[in-house]
Amino acid sequence: MSQYTVLMVDDEEDVIRAMLKKIDWEGLGFRIMGYAHNGIEALDLAEAETPDVVMTDIKMPYMDGMELARNLKLLYPAVRILFFSGFDEFEYAKEAIRLEAEEYILKPVDAEELRRIFTKIRESLDQEMDEKRNVQKLRDYYMESLPLLQENFYSSLVEGNIQESEIGRYMEDYQIKMEGPLYTAVVIHTSTTQLPDGISAVLLAESVRRLADEQIGSRQKNRLFMHEGNIVEIASLESPEDVTRITDRAESFCRLASRVCQAVVTIGIGKACRSLSEIAESYRGAREAVSYRALYGAGRAINIAEVEPGQERTPDNTQKRLHSVFKAVKMSTPEVLKEEAAAYVEEMCADGISLSMHRFMVMELVSSLYRFAVSNEIETESILGEDESLFRNVTNMDSPQLTNWLTTVCIRMQEELLRSRAQGAQNFVTKAMDYVRDNYGDQELTIDKICGILGVSAAYFSTTFKKETGKTFINYLTDYRMEQAVQRMIEKDDKTYVIASQVGYADPAYFSYVFKKKFGVSPSKYRSERK
Repeated sequence: MSQYTVLMVDDEEDVIRAMLKKIDWEGLGFRIMGYAHNGIEALDLAEAETPDVVMTDIKMPYMDGMELARNLKLLYPAVRILFFSGFDEFEYAKEAIRLEAEEYILKPVDAEELRRIFTKIRESLDQEMDEKRNVQKLRDYYMESLPLLQENFYSSLVEGNIQESEIGRYMEDYQIKMEGPLYTAVVIHTSTTQLPDGISAVLLAESVRRLADEQIGSRQKNRLFMHEGNIVEIASLESPEDVTRITDRAESFCRLASRVCQAVVTIGIGKACRSLSEIAESYRGAREAVSYRALYGAGRAINIAEVEPGQERTPDNTQKRLHSVFKAVKMSTPEVLKEEAAAYVEEMCADGISLSMHRFMVMELVSSLYRFAVSNEIETESILGEDESLFRNVTNMDSPQLTNWLTTVCIRMQEELLRSRAQGAQNFVTKAMDYVRDNYGDQELTIDKICGILGVSAAYFSTTFKKETGKTFINYLTDYRMEQAVQRMIEKDDKTYVIASQVGYADPAYFSYVFKKKFGVSPSKYRSERK
């Protein structure tokens, strides 16, 4: 029997303790993952570990149970909500029905009723999990994929094999509507090396595919299909900023797939394009974003525009080996880079290659190095020098000399990329910290607001900010506001509610709650102790 998680939310500690003692939670197949005293605390706990069931009171300070339920359903649609309240009011019950709550229980809660309700919830959760994991149903679902003609069209589209003049005719023939005006490609990659017990890679991928159909495919502007072992999405956008929204949605899907399917899913998001004839370029960006999991870790969403800012991508399909060298510059260790460079030079200097062909390949190599450096904003003079005889010098190198030269150049480029990438992350983290220092009194200051200003997704911002500072953005903002509040208490005689408003808190009671949680005493007591 699976063990499901329960988050309890009530502002009365005695009520929570009583709930914990009323029934044998583990015997029913549940684990109490934690408890919170208001909706804000509950959302923090849910972000750290998504619960299967949230059992919440309705009337609580700072954020009540109804608002909590609305936020949970928006962020975690699969979570089950159970209300328990001392208020037998029709409006509450009606809102609970609208929020698709499992039950609306009146306090005091009877142990037998609680046992009956959670037995019913467990059976429902078991059935849901069985449907997603049942091997036979997965096989059946595998046979019910999208029509073959549509699959072939989407695959040909992302590979760039359909002429622009023919796209409209194919879409009309296959009854496909994608309105735009912008588009982007998304690659959903399921790990084939990290598998749960008793299920093959093929069936696990199909399990994720089914989940993706439920969560993403239902949207009219999206098209999902399988291509080269991955799930690929072509999404219509209203504006370039929608790519950030898709990145955040993809981050949530990675977490959901991990919990429901026990799968490690990495999602790459390509750049926005203005025509379906350009979607192949966006797809290549999304596919390369997935390969960045070697740097940023698997099981998350990666936006190519965030990890390769300002880069103009000019892939050369006729130079696969050279492409591997450049890929190693971006993502591999120096050891792997040396191997790729040696393999490329070995191919350049192979027996049977004419002198004229060798010279042409050298010219192509040097030109490609210049293009790669410029497109990645690497200063070429320090890497390749200004010597006008560079082509001649490289042409006259023997195989070992050429290998050594190419390896040295590529390692220098790699070092520059790493430095630039680190500097880019530091730059926007510094901008975020500066913005907080200038605007900490803004009561509407949120992660979404600052990400909109910086032009990055919330998922990428949160991960990078914590990596660079050791704190979440919310913790940093709270700490800074508390520092400013303390400074005002020491230097001024303003009332607590005035200071609360000055440092960004509309509710003085919530300000006092946060202050006491951080310093262990109320604002008034803190001030009296300092005088």
